[in-house]
Amino acid sequence: MADFLHKELSQQIIGAFYDVYNTLGYGFLEKVYENAFLHELKIIGLNANPQVPIEVFYKGISSTLRT
Repeated sequence: MADFLHKELSQQIIGAFYDVYNTLGYGFLEKVYENAFLHELKIIGLNANPQVPIEVFYKGISSTLRT
């Protein structure tokens, strides 16, 4: 893996993603993977907040995206 900022953290997050995918496989709704991924992140000692609104600027217009 190339050198970049937060390399170790990135490897942990990607590893958590693969653990979830390899355990569940494919075919579930996105929410199932999201919940499993959040659980996996907690298992490895990382905190994450699901579906946090973000503000996006496009050509001078601001919108808050909520999922």
